[in-house]
Amino acid sequence: MKRFAIALCLVTINAAAWAQLPLPIGTWIKQPSSTPPMMMVIEPAGPGIKITYRMLGPDGKAMNQSVLTIVTALDGKEVPMMIDGKDSGQTMAALHTDANHASTIIKMQGKDFARSTTELSPDGKTIRSRTISPQ
Repeated sequence: MKRFAIALCLVTINAAAWAQLPLPIGTWIKQPSSTPPMMMVIEPAGPGIKITYRMLGPDGKAMNQSVLTIVTALDGKEVPMMIDGKDSGQTMAALHTDANHASTIIKMQGKDFARSTTELSPDGKTIRSRTISPQ
């Protein structure tokens, strides 16, 4: 159940945000909505990037539980989604489609779970994500 909740939050908050060029390196905070607040940190990692997601507590500070990480080359190939450093059984395939857009496919136990598209604003200050087909 924990994996399901994290994957669902991931999809609904900028799931493909890191697959943009120029890369939105830095810390992003999900704006208030009906899902729990989350923080996404994007940093360079070899030929791609590392994305770290953390839930935020009521005080707005990152919690150290259920930390989700992904390292991707942004080439559309599936990579494992790690929860607290362990393989979660989920994968993500992120594909950079142009300078401000990306698409993502998340699979759970090998089956499609969700697809999303993401747009980075021209000024590089806002990331918007849209789930295309929750499974």
